[in-house]
Amino acid sequence: MPGLGKTTLTWKIFDSNTLKGPYRIRIWVNVSQKFNKRDVLLSILKEFTDQNMSGKDNFDLEQDVRRCLKDIKFLIVLDDVWKVRDLQTIRSFLPTNNGEGKVIITSRFEDVGTGVGRREPYNLRFLTPKESWELLQLEVFEDVGECPEELEDVGKEIAKNCDGLPLTIVVIGGILLAKDARKRPIGVRKDEWTEVSEDVIRFLATDKDKRIVEVVALSYDILPDELKECLVYMGVFPEDYDIPAWILIRLWIAEGFILQKEGQTLEKTAEEYLNDLVNRKLVMVSRANQMGENKICGVHDVIHAFCTSKAKEMNFFQEIKPSERGLVPPQIPATEKYHRFCFNSDLSEFLSRETEYPSVRSFLCFYKDPVKLDKDHINAIPDAFQLLRVLNSYSIKFHQFPQTISKLSHLRYVTLYVDNLKVIPESISKLWNLQTLLVDTDSSTVTMSANLWAMLCLRHFKTKAAIVLDQEKEGKGGQNIQTLSTLSPESCTETVANKARNIKELRVRGNLSTLLDGNNNFLEKLRYLEKLKLVHEKSMIRLPKTNCFPKNLKRLSLRKTSLDWSDMSILAQIEKLQVLKLKQNAFTGITWVVSRTFCSLQFLLVSEADLVNWETTADHFPSLTCLSIKKCGKLQKIPLELAKKLQRLEIDSLQKSATDSAKEIQKQKDNHQGEQKTRWGVQFQLSVGSVLNY
Repeated sequence: MPGLGKTTLTWKIFDSNTLKGPYRIRIWVNVSQKFNKRDVLLSILKEFTDQNMSGKDNFDLEQDVRRCLKDIKFLIVLDDVWKVRDLQTIRSFLPTNNGEGKVIITSRFEDVGTGVGRREPYNLRFLTPKESWELLQLEVFEDVGECPEELEDVGKEIAKNCDGLPLTIVVIGGILLAKDARKRPIGVRKDEWTEVSEDVIRFLATDKDKRIVEVVALSYDILPDELKECLVYMGVFPEDYDIPAWILIRLWIAEGFILQKEGQTLEKTAEEYLNDLVNRKLVMVSRANQMGENKICGVHDVIHAFCTSKAKEMNFFQEIKPSERGLVPPQIPATEKYHRFCFNSDLSEFLSRETEYPSVRSFLCFYKDPVKLDKDHINAIPDAFQLLRVLNSYSIKFHQFPQTISKLSHLRYVTLYVDNLKVIPESISKLWNLQTLLVDTDSSTVTMSANLWAMLCLRHFKTKAAIVLDQEKEGKGGQNIQTLSTLSPESCTETVANKARNIKELRVRGNLSTLLDGNNNFLEKLRYLEKLKLVHEKSMIRLPKTNCFPKNLKRLSLRKTSLDWSDMSILAQIEKLQVLKLKQNAFTGITWVVSRTFCSLQFLLVSEADLVNWETTADHFPSLTCLSIKKCGKLQKIPLELAKKLQRLEIDSLQKSATDSAKEIQKQKDNHQGEQKTRWGVQFQLSVGSVLNY
């Protein structure tokens, strides 16, 4: 039965402190109905290496999995297994003689559980009426006992009629929450709750397996029109796909789903749309950032099935997928109904047909394993889909930059993966409607021959390679650019700062000496910059004695900068700084004596530092609510003075004395905090990873 909470319960076990310590290697694998052996292998290996494994065949991947898991203590979750034979396939490449490796399996089918081996499966029961009512209250009011007396009877009736199925209760809770958000008088709210109760009773007359779908349909029907397409769009992603919220929002914008609001950016409006769907319990957030903003999201299998079903009714998209007879391409008359193609097939075979699709506006690929495109087909996509607005081909590996892409003048959103890319060609400048350009490559630097300042609509340009801009290029564009990542230090000039003056997010990688030498005012000129990442790749540097960072900067990440801890006093001068991440020896030295106050800092991460002694007072971090210390094996203890405002503490790979000090902080919080709630909705949280034994 879907919706009982199998995945939710298993995740709580998987993510618990009880298991984090003993099991340093914990791997979560989404199996799902469309079983793909290669995806499972790559999901396991991703825990052990950042290397691109797409060039290996399945036999080599199996050998790698066995070798990685052979002699270690590990925990693997296989979520949503549908068939016994799929489970048997997975077991064939797991080590057989490792007594310390554990596997947890979730499935909606009992034969999968009984076919595992010696242990009897644990069958989740349905919730009792009392538990159902408690869960409904938590979803609508965030606590038990907060429901107005006038709504209690009808609320209990709704909960009882949900058949004890948690997913049904959660979705119904989202419906009630959306209705209550309008702040109607209590009498009107009671009438609305009664209407929902009558709908739930009506669902009881339908087939038991279809009731949850009816509930999702009810939630969909009451959505504002502008949210309906956004929800159905979730069906273009594969089942159980981890969807980056940043990507989803830009796709919605490029698809034209987001309505412009006066005085507000399209991105901000799209974020509101996403939050609305989350609050209605139709979209799940699997990962949030330090400030509680959505980072990775997705939908439950039941809701995904509803989205794909609704998409068929609307002719919303066409999925191109293989069948038992091989690739079955859509018939030409049928393609005229669809504006979006989603690919889950042999792409080269499809493109080899050399057919044009003039009605298609979106080309969407979400392969988990990157697909290599034959050299003969590099320009086939622009040739076949000449009116594209969205080209999401990040999971396709191009051998070279597709030159004919410049013909797609309607493009608003492009993602490309190009092996060893050296130059982004000048022809890209012709894409005057382009809003988002994402280019991935194995190269460390890429020359931008295209004129960035001629692309008037460009808002987001991201690549892992450091971009070298041509300083001689002229144009009136640049003022709409919000994201620029990654820029080379030599491109951080006054000219670029003046043209991209409204930039909000920036990443710079390379030799940062010239950027931070005190004579370069590039960063100071970016008055609207809120998020900055700096990655240094040369010898040690020092920060200038005066603050060279923009005054509105809220988030700063430093990597490999090897600064002295005394330079932290300069970062303390950034008045609005809320998030600070220090990674891979961002600061070096055995002692950090905090001398200045970080007034607004809410989140601090220190990772891979040689720090031994940390001296501070509570006054130095008056706003710090979340602290993360990882791979700092020499740190003796975490200052107890930080406990006052701290709501969450994450530690991993610290020595025992530092781990003990974290537990002492937890003891202090337990003694003083009582039942007081934090903004995460729970008491103080301590997350403990592995402990170093020296």
